[in-house]
Formats: sequence, structure tokens, C-alpha cells
Amino acid sequence: MSRTMIQAAVTMNQLQSKLDLIGNNLANSQTTGYKSRNADFASLLFQQINNMSDPANAEGRLTPDGIRIGTGAKLGAISTNLAVGPIKETGRGLDAALLEKNHLFQIQVTENGVEETRYTRAGAFYLSPVNNNQDVMLTTSDGNPVLGETGPIVISAGFDSISIEESGQIVVSRGGDTQEAGRLSIVEAVRPRVLESTGNNSFRLPDLQELGYNQNEIIQAANPNAQLVKSNALEQSNVDISKEMTDLITTQRSYQFNSRTISMSDQMMGLVNQLR
Repeated sequence: MSRTMIQAAVTMNQLQSKLDLIGNNLANSQTTGYKSRNADFASLLFQQINNMSDPANAEGRLTPDGIRIGTGAKLGAISTNLAVGPIKETGRGLDAALLEKNHLFQIQVTENGVEETRYTRAGAFYLSPVNNNQDVMLTTSDGNPVLGETGPIVISAGFDSISIEESGQIVVSRGGDTQEAGRLSIVEAVRPRVLESTGNNSFRLPDLQELGYNQNEIIQAANPNAQLVKSNALEQSNVDISKEMTDLITTQRSYQFNSRTISMSDQMMGLVNQLR
């Protein structure tokens, strides 16, 4: 197989990954709190052949002199855009939308018997009975506990109403009296590109020892006195449909171009083999 065909085949494989990423963004364009993901490409090894020594050749050129022979492109990194999406009022007391970029709710997820803290911007919360229905726990739609300042938020049952205040306080009303039953533990992702996507609209911290980071360099507590959330509302997906469709068309054209390169190289090799 010629170098050109290898370069095109490698690049097509990476372009397929980007097409999958765009498809995932479009599929989640209506998912509450979903954050769009972008693909960053990088060149693989290449060789620069400087076979043009005449200074006149450089006049008016936009590309480097000579010939650059590479081995294709790779998907260098997948970054998550944590910009705030549109806020939609729902009128539901347990809905909360984060107002600042890079802010995240903390949830507790148990997977294969191991508990870990994950992060999400989806603020549609629910109440699940615990302790023989004597208490209720604030959870996500998947039943994962939402973390407060001291762990999962557990509230004594029997209240008349419940709401989430702008600083993250959980306020309940009992017989006309109101009291704070807990506070959402909201954090800020200082280095959002380091977070790993775990599916289900959530993120986790990577292996910090391998990266050489401390947790405080990636995740920090948000200012508890600031206006952190908008209650009775949900943040919508921040996927830009027009951008995704443009990227889809561009990526498909690149895929077709590389596919055509392989086809033409194959035809040329066939002609060469037929020469006597």
C-alpha cells in the first residue's frame, strides 16, 4: 500500500470518530444540562523534503517550501464546552439551573461496588424515601444521591413544601415555619478540559497522580454567598445545531476526499501493474 493510501486510511478512521462525536451532540440537543463536545485534531509524524532552493520559489507561497509527506491526522483530544445553555423555567421546586460557566453539582455514584464523586450540570432532582420512609434523600433521575456540604442530603419526611434557594440552600416548610434542611455542594471546574466524561451526562476526575495534579487544581468550591442557581428552572443543552450541522458537512467532505484518494491511488497502481 502506498504512503498516500496509508495517510488517507488513517485520517478516515479519525474522521469517523469525529462524525460519531457530532452525532452524539445532535442526539443530546434536547438533553437537560448536556454540554457539547469538540474534537481537536493533530498531525501525525511527517517528513519535510526541502527540494526547492531557489529563493524565487518562496514568492507568493502560502505553504512551506518543498514537499511535506505525512502519515495522516489523529484525534488529539476531545474537549467539553461547559458554557451556560439557555435557561428554561419549569415551575418545579426541585429544578435548579446553574448560572455560571464551569460550575457543577456533585453526585455520589456507586459502580461495581465502588463509590465515587461525579459532577453534572443537570439540575432535575427528585426525592427518594430512605430509612423506612421516615426520611427522603435528594437524588438525580437515576437515583444517585446529590451531595451537600456534609454528604448526601437527607431530609426528615412530613414537610409541606420544598424549594432550592439561589445559594443552593434546600428550604422546607412545616406548619408555616421554614427551615434550611441542607445546602447543595456546588463546585467550579478550574481546569474543565481535564475532566473525563462518564456518560449519563456526568464527569469524573481522572487519575490525578498520573497527570501530576492535585484535586484543588482542578475542582474548587464555589462561593457559597454568591447567586449560584436559578430555582424552578432547568438549563438546556448548549449544543449549537447550526454549528454541528456545518461541522458534519465539513467532516463528511473530508471523509469523501480521503476515500477518493484511496480509490484513485488504487486505480493508478492497477495501471502501473498492467504496464509491460
